Amino acid sequence: MATSVRRTTLTLPAAPLGPDNPLPALRGGHDLHRIDVPEDAGLPADMARQLGYQPLRSILPTRMRDGYGRDRRSTDLDALVLENDRLRATVLPGLGGRVHSLHHKPTGRELLYRNPVLQPAAFALNGAWFSGGIEWNIGATGHTTLSCAPLHAARVPAPDGGEMLRLWEWERLRDLPFQVDLWLPDGSDFLYVGVRIRNPHHHTAPVYWWSNIAVPEAEGSRVLAPAEEAWHFGYERALRRVPVPEYDGADRTYPLRSEFPADYFYDLPDGARRWITSLDTEGHGLVQTSTDTLRGRKLFLWGAGRAGRRWQRWLTEPGTGGYAEIQAGLARTQLEHLPLDGGAEFSWLEAYGPLAADPATVHGTDWAAARGEVADRLEAALPRAEVDAAYAAWLPYADREPKESLATGSGWGALEVARAGLDLPGTPFDAATLGPEQEPWLTLLRTGTLPAEDPLPGAALTAPAWRDLLESAPSGPATDYHLGLAQWQAGDRAQAVRSWERALAHGAGALPLYCLAVAESAAGEPARAADRYAEAAAAAARAAAAGGPHARVRHAVRTALAREAVPALLAAGRTEAADALLAGLPRAELDRGCFRLLTARVRLAQGRPAAAREIFDAGFEIADLREGDETLGDTWYAIAERLLADGGPVTDTIRARARTEHPLPERYEYRMRPA
Repeated sequence: MATSVRRTTLTLPAAPLGPDNPLPALRGGHDLHRIDVPEDAGLPADMARQLGYQPLRSILPTRMRDGYGRDRRSTDLDALVLENDRLRATVLPGLGGRVHSLHHKPTGRELLYRNPVLQPAAFALNGAWFSGGIEWNIGATGHTTLSCAPLHAARVPAPDGGEMLRLWEWERLRDLPFQVDLWLPDGSDFLYVGVRIRNPHHHTAPVYWWSNIAVPEAEGSRVLAPAEEAWHFGYERALRRVPVPEYDGADRTYPLRSEFPADYFYDLPDGARRWITSLDTEGHGLVQTSTDTLRGRKLFLWGAGRAGRRWQRWLTEPGTGGYAEIQAGLARTQLEHLPLDGGAEFSWLEAYGPLAADPATVHGTDWAAARGEVADRLEAALPRAEVDAAYAAWLPYADREPKESLATGSGWGALEVARAGLDLPGTPFDAATLGPEQEPWLTLLRTGTLPAEDPLPGAALTAPAWRDLLESAPSGPATDYHLGLAQWQAGDRAQAVRSWERALAHGAGALPLYCLAVAESAAGEPARAADRYAEAAAAAARAAAAGGPHARVRHAVRTALAREAVPALLAAGRTEAADALLAGLPRAELDRGCFRLLTARVRLAQGRPAAAREIFDAGFEIADLREGDETLGDTWYAIAERLLADGGPVTDTIRARARTEHPLPERYEYRMRPA
């Protein structure tokens, strides 16, 4: 039974994604993975180059996805099932092509961590992300902006005469097309996945890829890879080489033997077979292997501490099992980006399947014997030569045109095909997929003019080719606003400011004011930034009060602006202005967790720590709390310190007492690193 592909519906408790943030994403948010590398760190030369190669300035042209909450309801999700006589894989094309489940029929085992709910959380580069399954991360360090976005999907002939499921899309951060081909050969216990990233441009492009596999986590689960050393990242801006398996007094290949979240990027020797596995106490689990192009292997663990457990409960249903992540990527670490020459491509083949190994050896104290046992069992189940042969057999099929569409992604790839006349065999970006978001840009392409949009400029494009078109277009509110975004993304901040000032002169409203506020903040001018934020908030409030057919969008802009303006006003010492801005919001907005926290910060700045503490004691949740964000803990302890100081100075003794006498409640414990 070669692969068959069919449609189905998966029903899960899900929190709706809601609308995207209407503000342009000029900043990349909290850069959790930024590191400081000392000169004597001893990094390999290629790693040192790639750590500093083309980091993101922002997540433009995408927007933040933060419109979700935590109220889940039963939801039907479109799913695609690949099946042979041994395995059944369930894929969610509308959610980044996530492999939700990989079920091994002979043993009845679920090989992945299958999340029983769909709960977005702020882990992706652009916000909304959810845990579980296998995800395909492309773009830049972090979870892809496509985590909760639809991909194109279709049936394609497979090398063994069966069918493949092809997923493809245009990745907007790097302006690159990619494809993921999945199939199950007849009688195989392994899901084969062929991946290709192409650079159709003339310039070199930075590339990032990590296949992220969530696996069940239990007390005795162990992660193994063919390495004696790893690069450890503990969310403290440091990358250090450590031994495997034992480091800092514990065997870190057992995810629950660490307290805080951590990444371990395994240093696989040159020439070694690429694989990683997670095995339970009985020696059973999932193994992932690949051709050599997919070089890196990684373990991410949440740890057994309060914060790690809290995050796990936040991402799923309380009382369900936790997970760890085993991953595979193009570079040694996720902190690197690789150059891909114009006209070139990266391609490789991955395989996912069950593994059974001797538990006494796998969990023994002899690390060399443990990984040798896994390597031998893997070679018996799926020889390395067979993986290489499958890759060679797949390559001619990578250009095969889809024979039946199963799902539709975005129209951005079709727009790029229209602009540049690209020929991308195997991944058709059909003009029929162009929609309202692309329509103004088609007009610019065809007429040289970007239409003035009402009420707000819409989706952005910031690549150099589109910047050139904007620079040649007649000046206008939308043109100058979008030109400023493209200039900002290119690092030309002075020109961006001038463009936004022109847009403002054209009457473009609150968004150029917001952009100018961000520019002042980035320039280290908090007082001037506060002025701009106040102007932008006032303009947004006037527009919202005007009502009309676009009232909902204008209210969303007002709310999003207030959320960013209040911290800026507090940073500039304008506490009463921040308080007044909050007071002008509707009660329904003020009841949201993010505004409850802002209200507490304002009360603290007003010298009212008891009133601030009351807000925490009453309890609140921030649905889009960012991974690594420490504002909750910082605010809690700042309140405790002011209460203990009772109007006097906050000394080191008081700070120590605050942590002893006012410990952070578990409901607010999300810290990714030691205090």
